[in-house]
Amino acid sequence: MNDQTPLEGAPLIKPSSTDHPLHENIVEACRSVYDPEIPVNIFDLGLIYTIEINAENEVDILMSLTAPGCPVAGEMPGWVAEAVEPLAGVKQVNVELVWEPPWGMEMMSDEAKLELGFM
Repeated sequence: MNDQTPLEGAPLIKPSSTDHPLHENIVEACRSVYDPEIPVNIFDLGLIYTIEINAENEVDILMSLTAPGCPVAGEMPGWVAEAVEPLAGVKQVNVELVWEPPWGMEMMSDEAKLELGFM
């Protein structure tokens, strides 16, 4: 086992700070960002993996894309940061693009699956 091997039973995606008072507002800000090719917001698509908020209200967001070759790969993290930074109480935002675990359709919310005709 090396440093890259997750411990058995460990989550593949780092948990979010769901108990932080800013969490719901940040989720709503993420829901305002859309992939130009898909008519569903990136949060419901399951592209936002982790929203971590520390005691100083600094926000770290881990996100992925539907595919590494996505035409807006270079721009989308900036769009997310621009949506979250203006929120009252947010001190700083860092958005990181990650590829592990790879995004899959099972990560979509039921609403997104319904909107895209998968349910």
